[in-house]
Amino acid sequence: MAVSRPWRRRAALVVALLAVPAAGMVPAQAAGPLAPVAPGLSRLLSTVTGATGVTALVHAGDVATAERAARAAGLTKITSFGKIGVVAVRGTADQVRAVREAAGVTYVEGNEKLEAHGSTGTAATRSLQTQAQLKDAGGAPVDGRGVSVAIIDTGVDPTHPAFKGADGKTRVVRSLKSLCLDGTATNCIVDVPTSVDTDTLSLGGHGTHVTGIAAGNQLTLTDGTKVGGSAPGSKIVSLSTGAALLVLGTDAALNWVLENHKAPCGAGVAASVCPPIKVTNNSYGPSGGGTFDPNSATVKLQRALAAEGVVTVWANGNDGGDGSANLSNPPGQDQTPGVLSVASFNDQGTGTRDGTVSDFSSRGLETDQASWPDVSAPGENILSSCRPTQPICTQGLQPKNGPGLLDLATYNVISGTSMAAPQITGIVAQLFQVAPDASPGDIEAAIKGTAYKFANGSPYVAAGPYTSSFDKGTGLVDTFAAAKSLGAQG
Repeated sequence: MAVSRPWRRRAALVVALLAVPAAGMVPAQAAGPLAPVAPGLSRLLSTVTGATGVTALVHAGDVATAERAARAAGLTKITSFGKIGVVAVRGTADQVRAVREAAGVTYVEGNEKLEAHGSTGTAATRSLQTQAQLKDAGGAPVDGRGVSVAIIDTGVDPTHPAFKGADGKTRVVRSLKSLCLDGTATNCIVDVPTSVDTDTLSLGGHGTHVTGIAAGNQLTLTDGTKVGGSAPGSKIVSLSTGAALLVLGTDAALNWVLENHKAPCGAGVAASVCPPIKVTNNSYGPSGGGTFDPNSATVKLQRALAAEGVVTVWANGNDGGDGSANLSNPPGQDQTPGVLSVASFNDQGTGTRDGTVSDFSSRGLETDQASWPDVSAPGENILSSCRPTQPICTQGLQPKNGPGLLDLATYNVISGTSMAAPQITGIVAQLFQVAPDASPGDIEAAIKGTAYKFANGSPYVAAGPYTSSFDKGTGLVDTFAAAKSLGAQG
C-alpha cells in the first residue's frame, strides 16, 4: 500500500512587469480599429505615462505578422510562440498602445503577475459558511464540537498552532503509535504523550497536513491569508503508523478505534474533555486501485464500526483514469452505509463550487457503479498545517508563516485525494454535532442527497436513490445543505 499521492506541486509563477528605457519615438501607424487588450494590461496602460516600460504579448494570425507589427511599433522582441502566432515584446507604454493599431494584430496582453492558487477548501464545501451561520440544538456554532475525529496517518505535530485549544492546550486528546507488523491486535499500539510530534519519519508532514484539513483552527496568517479545517471545534485522536508508512498496522489502528471509540481517553475521562470518536480518516491505499474484497479485515472492521455508529472515510486514490478501468481505492468501494470514498475537486484556489474534477483523482469503472466514489471535496492545492522540517511539506511551493511572528512556514500547499478525504471527515463531525443520534447511514444520505451537481466531468446518471458519476460521485459536498437537512438552525 502507498500513501495517497501526489501531493502535487503547483509552482508559484511570479512574473514582474519589467521597466525598460524608452526606445525613441513611436512610428506613425495607419488609423484603424484597435486590437482588443487584456483587462490587466488595459488597467496598467490607463495608469502609467507613455514612457513607462512595459512587457506584453502581441497576438496575430501567424507569428510573422505579430513580429512585423511589433517591429513597426518599435518594440523589442523577447521571444515568440510560433505555433500560436504570439510574440513577447518589451518597450514603452506608448509603443504597446501603438501596436494595437497595426494590421493583423488580434489581441495584446500584459505580462501579468501570477500566483499559484491554494485554498483550504472550506469555502467550496460551505463548511466555513456552516460554522459561521448555523447552530446546533443548544445554540452552539456548527464546528464539530462534541465529536472526536480519528486520523490514521503518519502522525501529527500536536504543538502546531492549528491544534491549540482555547485553553492553550492541544486539541489532540490522544496520541497513539502503531508498532504492529501484522494482524489486528491492539497491544502493539502504544500511547505517546500529546506533547510529542509523531509525524517526523519518512513521510513526515502528511498526517499533520491531513489533520489540519479535518480539524485545524480558523486562523489568520501573517500575510492575511485565512486558514482552517472543517471541524475546528472537534477533538483529535491521532493514530500514527510512523515508519510503517501506512502500509502495516492500519487495520490494527482501525481495530483500536472499534474497541475504544466510545471513550477514546479511557472510561474515567469525561466526554466533554474527550468526546467519542464518530469518524475515521484514511488517506492511504494501494497504487492502481483494485477489486473490492468483502472478506478483508479492513472491510470487516469498517462494517463493525458502522454498526457501532462510526463513519469511515477513504481517499479514492490518485491514479486518474477514464472510466475504462476500476482505479478506486478498494475498501472505499464498500456499499455499507457510513463508508465514504472521496474524489478530488479543484476549486481553482478561489472557492468556486463550479470547478473541475482533479485529473489525478481516481475514477471508477464506468459500468460498475459500486466502484464509483461517493462524493467530491477539494483536494487540489490545499493549504494546511505544516512544518519546514517535515519532508512532505517541503514539496509544497507556497510556504506561509503565522499566525505568530515566530511561526515560520507553518502552512503549505499539497494536493491529492489525501487532502479531499479529511474535508469530508471534518464535515462528518459537523453533521454529528447537529444530529448526535444519527446513524452513519443517515450521515451518508445527508451528504450524498444534498451534494452540489457541478457540471465538469462525466454526466450524472441514476444510481440508487441518487444521481452519480464514475469520476466525481454524487457531486461536491454541500455542508450547509447537509446540516440543514439534519436539523441545523440558522
